[in-house]
Amino acid sequence: MKLFPWQKAQEFFTPAEKDCVIETIKAAEQRTSGEIRIFVESRCRFVNPIDRAREVFETLGMNQTAERNGTLVYVAVKDRQAAVFGDEGIHHKVGQKYWEDEVAKMLLFFKDAHLGDGICQVVSDIGEALHFHFPYNRETDKNELPDDIVFGK
Repeated sequence: MKLFPWQKAQEFFTPAEKDCVIETIKAAEQRTSGEIRIFVESRCRFVNPIDRAREVFETLGMNQTAERNGTLVYVAVKDRQAAVFGDEGIHHKVGQKYWEDEVAKMLLFFKDAHLGDGICQVVSDIGEALHFHFPYNRETDKNELPDDIVFGK
């Protein structure tokens, strides 16, 4: 059973943008024990995108990382909404204002129709925060979650 119906009718990224986002996730995760996932859909089912991000975060099992340092970047393209939801381990380190600033930065990119660039920039920023608070340890680290982009309806 699929967690989400995969987006097929509409592509949000060019192949090059999609590759860039995935490579940015991989590069960020090579420096940290933290995990970053991207979830993109057309419309947000909730008034507040952070509520939807929290739901997706839990559905994707991101709350089960060993150090509770998973982070989800959520985007509802047609609604022009975005949120970043970090698990309790990273949230306690960076605080709510950090997430809000990252969303604001991402939305500036989106205004100019640079969806891929905005997501890549935020993933890089989050990767730096995760590296600072949860540095990579070659003896204990493992990739706990896939590095792909998850598409919803």
